[in-house]
Amino acid sequence: MNLSRTYCRETATVALGTDVKICGWLDTMRDHGHIVFLHLRDISGVVQVVLDPESLGDLSGFKLRSESVLIVTGRLRNRTEDTVNHKLHTGKIELFAASLEIVNDSETPPFAISERDGDVLDDVDEDLRLRYRYLDLRRPKMQASLIKRHKVTKAIRDFLSDERFIEVETPVLTKSTPEGARDYLVPSRVHHGGFYALPQSPQLFKQLLMVAGLDRYFQIARCFRDEDLRPTRQPEFTQVDLETSFMTENEIIDLVERLLVTTLASVGVTVTAPFPRISYDDAMLQYGNDHPDLRYDMCITDVTHVFKNTQYNIFKGIIQSGGAIRGFAIRGQSARLGKNILQNEFAKNVIPKLGGKGLTWMKLENGELLSNIVQFFSKEELDEIVSLLDAKDGDVLVFVADRNPGLVSEILGKFRLYLVTYLALVPTVLFAPCWVTDFPMFEKSDTGWAAMHHPFTQPSSPIPDSPDDAWMSSVKAKAYDIVLNGVEIGGGSIRNHRVDQQERLFKLLGLSDKDIDEKFGFFLKALRYGAPPHGGLALGLDRLVSMILDTPSIRDVIAFPKNRMAYCPLTQAPDHVSESQLTDLSLSIVPPKA
Repeated sequence: MNLSRTYCRETATVALGTDVKICGWLDTMRDHGHIVFLHLRDISGVVQVVLDPESLGDLSGFKLRSESVLIVTGRLRNRTEDTVNHKLHTGKIELFAASLEIVNDSETPPFAISERDGDVLDDVDEDLRLRYRYLDLRRPKMQASLIKRHKVTKAIRDFLSDERFIEVETPVLTKSTPEGARDYLVPSRVHHGGFYALPQSPQLFKQLLMVAGLDRYFQIARCFRDEDLRPTRQPEFTQVDLETSFMTENEIIDLVERLLVTTLASVGVTVTAPFPRISYDDAMLQYGNDHPDLRYDMCITDVTHVFKNTQYNIFKGIIQSGGAIRGFAIRGQSARLGKNILQNEFAKNVIPKLGGKGLTWMKLENGELLSNIVQFFSKEELDEIVSLLDAKDGDVLVFVADRNPGLVSEILGKFRLYLVTYLALVPTVLFAPCWVTDFPMFEKSDTGWAAMHHPFTQPSSPIPDSPDDAWMSSVKAKAYDIVLNGVEIGGGSIRNHRVDQQERLFKLLGLSDKDIDEKFGFFLKALRYGAPPHGGLALGLDRLVSMILDTPSIRDVIAFPKNRMAYCPLTQAPDHVSESQLTDLSLSIVPPKA
């Protein structure tokens, strides 16, 4: 029987009585003595196979083990009504085998791969999964994640191609330039003492492509950063990198919104544009961070002015020393949050761990604010608090006061995130994107001023002849971050296209003429040859797919990730190399300092 292959899932749409050939891995087996039932699995799904001595002869010669590779040919038929498996797409049919070939046997896997009863790997050590990643990726759940990642990537490529973007690959071996994180360095055998760096991003090359007149560039780019790892970070990661000429900040934002709406729709996620825009200052004030999660309420409100004449000594002292009082309403949780939780757990335990000194709370019940300190406030103060926080019966109002105004929102922002988990307030299926704009151009560091984004971002106003600290601390950047459900998934800016402004910016950041020439001389030379106004953005592809699939880590949407220690249990990388390799590179290993 010379048949082409049919995928397991496709057997559900093939006419009954048709002869087919399926190929895959033995998922499960039930031996009833006179007859054997198999589940055969491939990347498309699972189908039941019936092994019957009537067609195959004596079955005792078959030594079948889970995860062995099989090729089965046979005829499709209906299952009996009482054996239909409603959990399977192919659950109404089965393949009555005419031949079975054991292509390759399998040893016993170190963990379960079949997901017949759901995902069973909750208790399996992640390093064990990564050591046998080729088996981990055989699981339907993991394959579905990579298939969805492929669909997201394809939708991005299709959209940008339709928008006249050109996909261009940029170098992986490049020059080390300061971009914020540590570089991975690659020694050169040919150029003695010289090193390449793996790119933290294609930043300079994509700007050079704009100088080259390519107008609209994009790349699904591999990037590398030697930094401490988190669930949303990997030493090597993938970003959707794009750059455009002659587009304004608003036009780029509009383009990216349409890109995300289209991309998310391709995998069944609906978001509506335009996305909300929040200035950096408002985000820090109202949410305590620059990546606000808009899926739930509890927006922080400054109420300092309400208590300017208060008789409550704690608040009075803080206001007189230049501090701030801010708070938010926890909607409808009055019955759930008793005095013991608010006073003993939150005020005395949680808030101090977040960096605060205490928590003031009030409950609104039957139109009246209740707490152990309301007697210290006037009716006018209490009424204004209710109005400012738009409080309703059943709400709990919480406040933090501190002499450091910046610390108040930071503490409340962390407390807001704590409450979301504690009270299980996050909607299970909701995507809430927003833009954060108007970032400060500079931030103060131990050694002077540093660029908050990167040194190629254009300030909102031209650099004056003699910029002082007041200008440095107040000027905004033409930069914008895209945030989804409280996670920054991308960021970009309008760039400096004039060489004089770029040089002045480098000098403001403390770079000497020698540093500028050594690190960026080739780039500044390019800007002298008619660089157009340009800007762009990069989206973290791993983060985006991880959020779509709601995985606890981006490692779950990367085929071969590193673990939490930037180590690959599968290949044991990084590893030692031979002395001859080091000699070729004129390198030696220096023992670390104690």
